[in-house]
Amino acid sequence: MNKVFDKKICLITGANSGIGYATTMELAKLNANVVMVCRNKERGEPAQKEIIEKTGNKNVDLLLCDLSSLDSIRKLAAEFKTKYQNLHVLINNAGVMLSKREVSVDGFEMNFAVNHLAPFLLTNLLLDILKKSVPSRIINVASGAHKMGRIDFEDLQSENKKHRFMGLYGDSKLALMLTSYELSRRLEGTGVTLNTIHPGVVNTKLGMDRSKPKKGIARRFFKSPEKGAETSIYLASSPEVEGVTGKYFINKQEQKSSEDSYNNELAKSLWDITIQMTGL
Repeated sequence: MNKVFDKKICLITGANSGIGYATTMELAKLNANVVMVCRNKERGEPAQKEIIEKTGNKNVDLLLCDLSSLDSIRKLAAEFKTKYQNLHVLINNAGVMLSKREVSVDGFEMNFAVNHLAPFLLTNLLLDILKKSVPSRIINVASGAHKMGRIDFEDLQSENKKHRFMGLYGDSKLALMLTSYELSRRLEGTGVTLNTIHPGVVNTKLGMDRSKPKKGIARRFFKSPEKGAETSIYLASSPEVEGVTGKYFINKQEQKSSEDSYNNELAKSLWDITIQMTGL
């Protein structure tokens, strides 16, 4: 057991399936106090029960949130703060991959809402408790698809652009990368670290609108969720990365992200717009 990690409070979004479930399972094995964030009880409670039974760790909590709704995210942050005095690890794991344009309840393109606005808002709402709990860590699950993304301030919600292959998803993940780097700079010296990861191409429920043949290919050739979770677990719990911040990891190794993701001026402009969009 990782004694350093014993009883640490960890919040993980999208925790009932895929990479989130595998991450929750392993952190529970390390005797962390794990708070699972799931969209509904029907999927969350069976996953919670199974993790408790398999790990013997009873400190596995469940909170509900629709991450496509800014109001729901605000309620999640408030509920967490009423129940917990500390937060040592925040893993923004949940995401969507929609190839066709859909709109959230707040009027934002759905990939952008869940993959960018949700982790941005949740993280900022929990920053005070993360700072209180230092040393603390934020891990944002991004994607190598950010390299296919573009930030178009004239059409951030993809209303006019032609939808490129992986375009909507890639755009949202590039936005996540830019604001993650920006926040890591703003947090320097606070004791709160923030790193991003690409988990690899993993066989999860992400991209549920794939055709059956594509789903079959995913099962055969993609990483398992357990393999995909390894970098998140490493960044959450390893003493080796204590104090490391503002980096991008693949397979537990620091890597370079896209050239656009390091554009500080672009990041600052996107940050300001995202503040307005989320009402922070």
